Amino acid sequence: MEDSEKIFSRNFILLILSNFLMYITYYAILSAIPVYLVSYLNATKVQVGIVVGVYTIASVIVRPFSGFALDRFGRRTIFILSLILYSFLFGGYLVAVSLSGLILLRFAQGLTWGFTTVSQSTIAADIIPVSKRGEGIGYFALSTTLGMSVGPVIGLFISHHWGYTVMFVSGCFISLASLVCASSIHFRKRYVVGKHIRLTWESMFNRNSIRPSMNVFITMISYGALLSFIALYGIEIGIENSSLYFLILSAGIAAARLTAGRVFDRKGPGTIVTVCMVLLFIGFPVLALAKNQFLFYLSAIIIGFGNGVIFPTFQSMVNNLADSFHRGAANSTLYTAVDLGMGSGMILAGFIAQHISLSAIFWTASVVSIAGLTFFRLYVSDFYERNKL
Repeated sequence: MEDSEKIFSRNFILLILSNFLMYITYYAILSAIPVYLVSYLNATKVQVGIVVGVYTIASVIVRPFSGFALDRFGRRTIFILSLILYSFLFGGYLVAVSLSGLILLRFAQGLTWGFTTVSQSTIAADIIPVSKRGEGIGYFALSTTLGMSVGPVIGLFISHHWGYTVMFVSGCFISLASLVCASSIHFRKRYVVGKHIRLTWESMFNRNSIRPSMNVFITMISYGALLSFIALYGIEIGIENSSLYFLILSAGIAAARLTAGRVFDRKGPGTIVTVCMVLLFIGFPVLALAKNQFLFYLSAIIIGFGNGVIFPTFQSMVNNLADSFHRGAANSTLYTAVDLGMGSGMILAGFIAQHISLSAIFWTASVVSIAGLTFFRLYVSDFYERNKL
């Protein structure tokens, strides 16, 4: 697999389909649940931030152990088991009719999410040719983008026309379809198990991945804030259905990911990350100033293209900084940073919305983007060039 120059193997296609379906369920719930909480449970904006953010907090707790488990016990065992649990926890939304119940449910599902996402990313890095890792991970990340574009449309459409019960049941069946695809992937024994690996700090966190992961943490603060409150912000400025925003945002991300991987493989991350961080710095103020549909959707294009490069580029970087037997730890380090950033952004955005305004969330996100760019130029870019394998 890794020795071949072919990117789109049977296993890679199945993995992309599994990832795409799983992310549909994630974004369907993420886009609809803030409105559900406010409309049906009379939740405050702070409570919305907590319910949304606890999911990623749970993922943070489990991420380090997921990387160790993948390297120690094997990709397939951990991946399939976590996806089974993730799928069946959707039934909990049918009985969790209080804020405390939803918090507990989302915490439990967040634990399984931590395992499934690290599993998929590690397997992707295993089966993509090394010389085309940037391009291949860009395609893999594109399946996340497509799930992000389709998920909110499905979630909001079903909840508007048939109610939230049907939406939760649909999430269960879509995630089971993801499980079927995952179960059909063949794993080479080379990537199945590492019996010599013990539970230590190094087996949970890959040292070379810490700097780029810290950079991702900073950037994801703004992204978490955006995802958790864009639907409510749209309603505030007179746009009732924000599903089109997610579609345009996803189009920008997809356009970036179709081109960024090849640029990374040829020239490295320096220029492309810098340009995209600047786009985020510009895009968030456009959103904060939006009082009409034109600026609202224009910000989606700018932010989408800027954000589309960030994650797959840093994912390629951490996988190029780790050998195959510690690749699970490298990916869990990265995803821990993603979850910490998004969870922090969601909770911070809830407090900003409650005590200042929704538009203030996006002004803050612009400042965070500049902080991310500064950190990259000072501490990450040269470090990567010196230490990549």
